[in-house]
Amino acid sequence: MARRPIDTAPKDGSKVEVCWTDRDGQENQSVAHYRSLERLRMAGGDWDEADTGWWAYIDSETQKKISPHSWVSAEEDDE
Repeated sequence: MARRPIDTAPKDGSKVEVCWTDRDGQENQSVAHYRSLERLRMAGGDWDEADTGWWAYIDSETQKKISPHSWVSAEEDDE
């Protein structure tokens, strides 16, 4: 498995393993999915452009918007 830049990750709502750093500097690896504004609005609620992005469960009940720096691809690294 290879780490790839986050801008190459699928943004179709599928779940992807991502790598991100929390506010305490702790490196995390989580399953997340990208939510577009359209997808958020389809789920209901009051969403705006600031809510679009990568979301992950940080515990069994809580989702958080995160800023991943890379994602883990199942494809072999070309290098």
